[in-house]
Amino acid sequence: MMLALQYKNSPVKYLTARGVTSTRIGSRFTSAVAGNLAPLQLTQLPVPDLPGRGWVRLRPLLSGICGSDLAMLTGRSSPYLTPLVSTPFVPGHEVVAVTLDDAPDLPKGSRVVVDPVLSCAARGLRLCPACAEGRQSRCIAVTSGGLAPGLQTGYCGDTGGGWGKQMVAHRSQLHVVPEGVRDELAVLAEPLACAIHAVRRVALPAGATVVVIGAGTVGLLTILALREYTEVGGIHVVAKHRHQQVRARQLGATEVIEPARAARAVRRLTGGSLESPVMGAEYLLGGADVTFECTGGGGLDTALRLTRAGGTVVLSGMPSTGVDLTPLWFRELHLVGAYATDSGGVPEADGGRQGDFDRALDLVGRAPLDGFVDARYPLTRWREAVGHAADAGRLGTVKVAFDLAEI
Repeated sequence: MMLALQYKNSPVKYLTARGVTSTRIGSRFTSAVAGNLAPLQLTQLPVPDLPGRGWVRLRPLLSGICGSDLAMLTGRSSPYLTPLVSTPFVPGHEVVAVTLDDAPDLPKGSRVVVDPVLSCAARGLRLCPACAEGRQSRCIAVTSGGLAPGLQTGYCGDTGGGWGKQMVAHRSQLHVVPEGVRDELAVLAEPLACAIHAVRRVALPAGATVVVIGAGTVGLLTILALREYTEVGGIHVVAKHRHQQVRARQLGATEVIEPARAARAVRRLTGGSLESPVMGAEYLLGGADVTFECTGGGGLDTALRLTRAGGTVVLSGMPSTGVDLTPLWFRELHLVGAYATDSGGVPEADGGRQGDFDRALDLVGRAPLDGFVDARYPLTRWREAVGHAADAGRLGTVKVAFDLAEI
């Protein structure tokens, strides 16, 4: 048996939490996440069975709390995803762990990070067209094969997750952590790989003007990926909290903007005219070439209003609110989704390819990311942990993680 946090499907709690947190007002939101409305239970569970060949047991060391986890706990995740998970499950998909079994080219005791996507290889299936191209994030088989449905580890009833003392993963999901990269940096590899994937989803010409909406973990790592892997010009970041604004500048933001003055500031930086509708927020006729929405909340509406005609909006955060799509139609914008990661990569000069996790593990050890994981909790203090994560921006925190070395 092992200690773990288990998520159980509860339509009553889902609807109640969704109603309480719909306004996302301070203590109401935090108490809903961490209190009795959260469909989580700390319990003793059997250690997950190995589903088949190529699978190994893992002992998690650190596991992050992600915005999508908070959306799940508060009923803000879309019902669209319900067929793609299997409950009950142990959450946790941002994981650095130690292997407890030998695997091909990976001896027992290796320190690894987990690519959580449960694609064809993990499910023992013949590769679908997307997986054959190395585009595992687009796999069509996440409800098939020898595993219970689950788009990712941390949402599948058969694999366990990082919020438990043991879990299982397929060899294809595991990436060795380079020596010298500390656990608190390695646990950022998964969100950094997602940020790199988002940046790779669109053509970013040299000198392009970019706006990043949101400076939580996703937004900050997107700034880093833009500076490291592109030649864009100005990176203008909409950041709510003081500590986010400081970190955004440290990672290469050209300009940091408070949300209330976003439209006026982007107009000053990029040109165009500012328009004020009879209802709703101001918008630009003009604006950024490309905008990355990284809040997973109401930032999409802002992104559409700040992007020039014919420009592109990249949806990096998981959407959770309604949005007026009129700018998408009227300004003929391109709306691009960016989900998870893939191994297809972009061709290098020598003809080879480097996947998103490969780049993330190369970058995470040399980027200025010290202090990003600035709150660690044992599983027994899970209410404090998820409450802290829900209020991270106001509390000056970037990433909250469970420390599985603790009881």
